[in-house]
Amino acid sequence: MVLKFIFTILEAIKVMIANSNTPGRRSERIRCHIRGTLRFLNKEFGARIIDISRLGMALELYEWIEARPGSTVHIKTGEFGTIEATVRWYRAGKMGIQIEETSNTAAQIETYFKNFHERQLTRAG
Repeated sequence: MVLKFIFTILEAIKVMIANSNTPGRRSERIRCHIRGTLRFLNKEFGARIIDISRLGMALELYEWIEARPGSTVHIKTGEFGTIEATVRWYRAGKMGIQIEETSNTAAQIETYFKNFHERQLTRAG
């Protein structure tokens, strides 16, 4: 029993050490509430963007989908149009996606930050 506990602790330490070399978030995230649709394998699902950065988004999904980390998805909103992204994680009805860093996508995200969030920051100041 004690050996099993020690083994579990050692495995947890190995994972922590392995993850310590993984870069964390590279960009500040801003909370938002943007409704849209998520397309995966030619099916569309209702979704809501709950936070966003220049490099990724966290989504709240209204139903279960079969996407796994590494899967390609498309998120469509009135604010961005359609953006291609890669699933980073998916659990408990929420999904983290990494935005594909193409020039078109970067321009869409930059426009969103410029038009929506800079206005909010100047109003607050």
